[in-house]
Amino acid sequence: MPVPLAPYPPPPPYTPPPSGPQSQLVCSGCRNLLLYPVGATSVCCAVCNAVTTVPPPEMAQLVCGGCHTLLMYIRGATSVQCSCCHTVNLALEANQVAHVNCGNCKMLLRYQYGARSVKCAVCSFVTLVGASTSTAEQKFST
Repeated sequence: MPVPLAPYPPPPPYTPPPSGPQSQLVCSGCRNLLLYPVGATSVCCAVCNAVTTVPPPEMAQLVCGGCHTLLMYIRGATSVQCSCCHTVNLALEANQVAHVNCGNCKMLLRYQYGARSVKCAVCSFVTLVGASTSTAEQKFST
């Protein structure tokens, strides 16, 4: 004797997505991809009702090119404005930058890959990247 099938439950009513920036994470219950508004601390899955905690944003830091203040920012940002001097600093990811010591004052300098030289913000010395220090630097006055 066949068993009658129960009808599917009605779909939930449509709710338009929230306006504003969104992020995503994987549901801790059913592993579905969940979208949520930036700033939320937890997300409830509409499929399995599991509540997934939103991880805190990963932070990075850089030194302001204008006033040398240490700035913290959310990793992935493309630029960071200093709250002290209002300089807009380019925020490069670790795979986009390299480091070299200044040929004059030995300050550790960051520069974008592909650059041929880097000018020290402390002493204005220009270090050519990838060359020996005896022929690679020139002093520029500012």
